[in-house]
Amino acid sequence: MEIPTPRRPRLRRRWLAGVAVAAVLVGAGTWTAVASDSAPTVHRVDQTMRMPGARIDTSYFTAGDGGGDNRRPAVLLGHGFGGSKDDVREQAEKLARDGFAVLTWSARGFGKSTGEIGLNDPAHEVKDVSRMIDWLAGRPEVQLDADGDPRVGMSGASYGGAISLLGAGYDPRVDAIAPVITYWNLADSLFPNGVFKKLWSGIFFSTGGGCDTFEKQLCEMYDRVAVSGKPDAAARELLTERSPSAIGDRIKVPSLIIQGQTDSLFPLAQSDAMAKTIKANGAPVSVDWMAGGHDSGTAETGRIESRISSWFDRYLKKDTATDTGPAFRVSRTGGVDSTDGEVLLRGATSDSYPGLRSGTTNIPLSGNPQSFDNPAGASPPAISTVPGLGSGLSQLTTFGLGIALDFPGQFARFDSAPLDRSLQITGSPTVRVTVKADTDDAVLFGKVYDVSADGRQQVLPSQLVTPVRVEGVKEGSGRTVDVTMPAIDHKLEAGHRLRVVFAATDLAYASPAAPATYTVTVDGDLSVPTAPALATAAPTLAWWVWGLPLAGALIAALLLLTARRRVSAPAPDPALAHVPLQITDLSKRYAKSVDRYAVRDLSFRVEKGQVLGLLGPNGAGKTTTLRMLMGLITPDEGDIRVFGHSIRPGAPVLSRVGSFVEGAGFLPHLSGRDNLELYWRATGRPAEDSHIEEALKIAGLGDALARAVRTYSQGMRQRLAIAQAMLGLPDLLILDEPTNGLDPPQIREMRDVMIRYAADGRTVIVSSHLLSEVEQTCTHLVVMDRGRLVQAGPVAEITGSGDTVLVTTDGQVPDPVVDKIAAMSGIASAVRTDEGLLVQLDGAGTNALVTELVRLDVTLTGVGPHRRLEDAFLTLISGASA
Repeated sequence: MEIPTPRRPRLRRRWLAGVAVAAVLVGAGTWTAVASDSAPTVHRVDQTMRMPGARIDTSYFTAGDGGGDNRRPAVLLGHGFGGSKDDVREQAEKLARDGFAVLTWSARGFGKSTGEIGLNDPAHEVKDVSRMIDWLAGRPEVQLDADGDPRVGMSGASYGGAISLLGAGYDPRVDAIAPVITYWNLADSLFPNGVFKKLWSGIFFSTGGGCDTFEKQLCEMYDRVAVSGKPDAAARELLTERSPSAIGDRIKVPSLIIQGQTDSLFPLAQSDAMAKTIKANGAPVSVDWMAGGHDSGTAETGRIESRISSWFDRYLKKDTATDTGPAFRVSRTGGVDSTDGEVLLRGATSDSYPGLRSGTTNIPLSGNPQSFDNPAGASPPAISTVPGLGSGLSQLTTFGLGIALDFPGQFARFDSAPLDRSLQITGSPTVRVTVKADTDDAVLFGKVYDVSADGRQQVLPSQLVTPVRVEGVKEGSGRTVDVTMPAIDHKLEAGHRLRVVFAATDLAYASPAAPATYTVTVDGDLSVPTAPALATAAPTLAWWVWGLPLAGALIAALLLLTARRRVSAPAPDPALAHVPLQITDLSKRYAKSVDRYAVRDLSFRVEKGQVLGLLGPNGAGKTTTLRMLMGLITPDEGDIRVFGHSIRPGAPVLSRVGSFVEGAGFLPHLSGRDNLELYWRATGRPAEDSHIEEALKIAGLGDALARAVRTYSQGMRQRLAIAQAMLGLPDLLILDEPTNGLDPPQIREMRDVMIRYAADGRTVIVSSHLLSEVEQTCTHLVVMDRGRLVQAGPVAEITGSGDTVLVTTDGQVPDPVVDKIAAMSGIASAVRTDEGLLVQLDGAGTNALVTELVRLDVTLTGVGPHRRLEDAFLTLISGASA
């Protein structure tokens, strides 16, 4: 590994005072100081580490003085699949403030790192981790256990969680880990019980950028399994050897295992296997079932990050007084916060991890042997969780609702009698069945429903199913198998029934294409785990304080499903009926703060036909503003009016608003058109209201609409996402960074899409960091900094301000000269650019400026008004921060 020698730092630009205090080149990296009013300053260095076959983009975070006797433990923090080191920056800063030296990195093939994606290949990604630990061992602020052995922990979510486990197994210098929503055996995750999890697998390879970005053998494996629809032994072996389970007996460090309950990719059974193995190795283990997961739900970010920090306090800092929490915790719904509609959670805990089969009780099931069909082509398939759409489905089960679809004639069902008392299921139910078929193999999908007392509603907890391939079922009496259902934490009320279903198909998995007939017989009771040692925390409020909002949330969810929305809101303002957007005195405080604002006293107005650019540096409040505009969060003060209607979560006028915020999750095997039609059907609105043809014409996708999305380029995916936002031809379209990841020709095409959409009098709001594109696309601008409005108006007015002067020079202007010019009477700000100096005049004349520059021995090559948006933006921000 080669790391460039640090060079002497040199100040480059004075702007965003108090946010980006300084930018200093260190070899190939940049030091940045991040400060807040109440927390210690965090220093960050960005640099590229040269590894065999790749360049790894890293960031290193520290706070305070770590030299001499103040050395601190280190933490390696990994990111999720498809992401980069930037995704974990906020957590890294928090850990640095908590007294750790934190190293983040973009794994091979992601972010700015080069190399091929190896799915945490021990020969590449895992060795990269060991080389980074070598680097940490040489840092003067990092605590050492021995020469070359730093005190180091590892954490990360999903892909980053797996590398934490692998790092601990392959490198004995790792001292503690905290993997989050990750896998123990990747083969079991993508090929559960011999069934191909096709949608999640497709998302893996499409998110990674397609076959060109993966190691060749991984791409060949995926193509082979995707075509056959059935995993082979070589595929299982390839994924297993890259999984933590392959070296499970070597992981002997304190492990905080956090797994998601709403997770069809890496379900709770994965964490169960890792917990049992690591505990058997003699290491301390705690298990936490959080409410969220890869299928969304409530992320519990603050609680989880706090627990990880405490875990490292205990096992890296050796602070024995630190409370690391219970040996087992599961998050349960405790109502809804009436102020923001968020789900309130309560923890159920125990002093030991119960596993998935603790405190079982047997529930008799009724039903004779039942025959059903696997349709030709396995279509239409049953629906449980749909990656990309599953977040909404899983979230509804939190409220005792849910959407799951089994087609008549394609499943068998077996019901229990009504329960005489409530039943808490915590773990994996099991049932023994006999399977017969007119083919050699049968692929079944087992699920356990919660059926309401009147039988009209059935809920599939967390939208989870168990796939199972049963071989050798054609001859004789078939085969008898024990089926382990998905691990869940779910409470059934008295009077409800349990329903066990075995379906022939599921949208998320590959089923045999040949038609077949299956017969299933239940051979005994349903065995249900209850984990009786768990104690649920008492609610902090009387039941009616959260019960009434919960009832309201249930009603709201039902109205959403039937497309009848009635949300109480302030009376519409007739005078604004034709104004797309007016924001007045808008403010939003940071969580748990009374005087720190993400947005403060923001006011601006957008008219029909405008393309408005929302600009500002990171932390300016742009995303918070957009989230309030879309009704996702509620402002603390002020008012947002869309066509005269006040915006609140669920406001009916939001049907006139389309948005593209974080990129749509498309089903890779479906065509572009099929994806859009599926999305529109999920909204519950009439098909004729979609205006899909008009949206597609504006997006300009052409013949590509008939192709599978997995064949799309990044630019085509972006345009498809924009087309999805345009469905229904909303009068107001909101686009957050729509050109991210696009090349110049694709950016030009996206610009044309936005201009065409606004041509008929509709309004577009776009947030972007590409100032040159904003200048060419937008008619008006709103510039924000630190939550406040800096300037608003037409683009030409902002870029053409007569008080902005560009002074071009022969060579770079020295720092002392920049300081002296900025301090002149009548000068608002001075910012060095590649061309010379950008000066905002505030009373001084051009002649006085030139005279002073000449006096300071600056060689001038030109002086004139400046009209580029980029430098006008820098001048505005610099002036606002002064």
